[in-house]
Amino acid sequence: MGRKLLFITTDQQRWDSLGCNGNRFCSTPNIDALAKAGINYARAYNQNTVCMPARSSMLTGQYVRTHGVFANGVPLPETAPSFAQHLKDKAGYRTALIGKAHFEPGFDPQFKFRENSRQRDGDYGPWRGFDYAIHAMHTASFNGRPVGHYGRWLREQSKEVFDAWPPLLNASPGGDTGAPETSNHQIPRGLYHTDWLAHLALDWLDRLDSGDDWMLWLSFPDPHHPWDPPAAENHRVNWRDLPLPDGYPGSPEAIRKILAQKPAHWLAYYEGTFINAEGGPQNFRPQQLSENNIREINAKVHVMNELIDEAVGQVMAKIAAKGWDADTDVIFTTDHGEMQGDYGLMYKGPFHVDALMRLPFIWRPAPSAHIAPATVTQPVEQVDIAPTLCAAAGIAPAPWMQGKALPTRDDGSRQRAICEWDSQFPDYGMHFRSIYRDGMLLTKYEKSTIGQPNGLETHFPFYAGFKTDIRYDGTEGELYDLRNDPHQFMNLWSDPARAGVKRDLIADLMDHLPPAHEPKLEVMAPA
Repeated sequence: MGRKLLFITTDQQRWDSLGCNGNRFCSTPNIDALAKAGINYARAYNQNTVCMPARSSMLTGQYVRTHGVFANGVPLPETAPSFAQHLKDKAGYRTALIGKAHFEPGFDPQFKFRENSRQRDGDYGPWRGFDYAIHAMHTASFNGRPVGHYGRWLREQSKEVFDAWPPLLNASPGGDTGAPETSNHQIPRGLYHTDWLAHLALDWLDRLDSGDDWMLWLSFPDPHHPWDPPAAENHRVNWRDLPLPDGYPGSPEAIRKILAQKPAHWLAYYEGTFINAEGGPQNFRPQQLSENNIREINAKVHVMNELIDEAVGQVMAKIAAKGWDADTDVIFTTDHGEMQGDYGLMYKGPFHVDALMRLPFIWRPAPSAHIAPATVTQPVEQVDIAPTLCAAAGIAPAPWMQGKALPTRDDGSRQRAICEWDSQFPDYGMHFRSIYRDGMLLTKYEKSTIGQPNGLETHFPFYAGFKTDIRYDGTEGELYDLRNDPHQFMNLWSDPARAGVKRDLIADLMDHLPPAHEPKLEVMAPA
């Protein structure tokens, strides 16, 4: 028998959001307990800074250019490999995915993709290697129609609450301060998706036999925007008491000075001349953010994270009550981070810095494995999750997995992490590749491909019409010394004293990029 496997993910959660990683404003005792008893990875990185590519890397154990989902809106082929299927085939595991999947586009009004049609059809599995799969997204409704199984369930419970769900990807002001995409959400906590998912997880665990080997992927949609925890929970963190984040430069002048050192789209995003439609609402302009807006968004994020932590505690208590804790491995992480006021910006997108790339990442091996607790500082990646689950299950990783089982100490086995970006909008055409190694973070920009078709112009021509005048010729880039500049305020790309380091990192990056997926997959939706 292999060990039992609990894989917990959130969406858009920063590395520094947890108490075990230094957060002073949010209480996360249950997740912190996993870190204390297990291994906390201080330098874990994603393979992409938006949802679908990163989540596809977790499911397949492959780099973005291998599985081919290079941007949101590119569906992962149904024939793509799945670690869940591998666990089933090789070790007979019972498998479930409860929560956000997002391997296929969420913007799907015609139900072209099975991930979305499943809620309409009452389909709960099997799907992509999971015996049971039930989905929730950040919103319950879109244009009056339910989103995911959660949306359909919520409409059955309360049409009033369903109809009043705050909009997604609309930066209209809300909350106390008029912050974008922020709401004092009048939803009973028992109807909120975090608690709904926890209860589904408890029910699924109760249906297992004591001798079953099982793997549960519990995937919370929070703390992704809209920032809308139940209003009754907002008392947990008063935005008026929060300082501005350490990565906030302090004034519009300071913001512009820092962003001017970076490639052109950074400052253009702040000024409102570059629309970050690939990472946030199209009607958002960062320079309009007030300091209190940033405080209120961060307060609501902290509340959302506390609710997730309590849900994690409920699931861990159930596992303990069933006598399984000593034989259960737990991995906790997220898909990508969030700016949350760093550089005066909000949301995610084509910005390769630690705010978006560095992940909370904890592995609590089963106590029966007798692996000592540790903090590991060498880099690990999302592609390492699948082979780690295989190792805990007592089976060999699949030959298509590109990561390695996670190290349990700083043993020198890992040197680098790789992250990529490719635009989903053909008239943005941005492409860059990043490497973290030896405390340095380098991002090499490739030549822009503005106007090169990628499929979106066929499937959703309106969204393919988004344009930018920013073009890169392939000489641009970013280089940061994270040991001396942890917030990446100073771009060293053009520093003559760092020319040798830059050449070495670029060569290392190019040597370790796998071949690109052929044929290139199409962008079939805007998100």
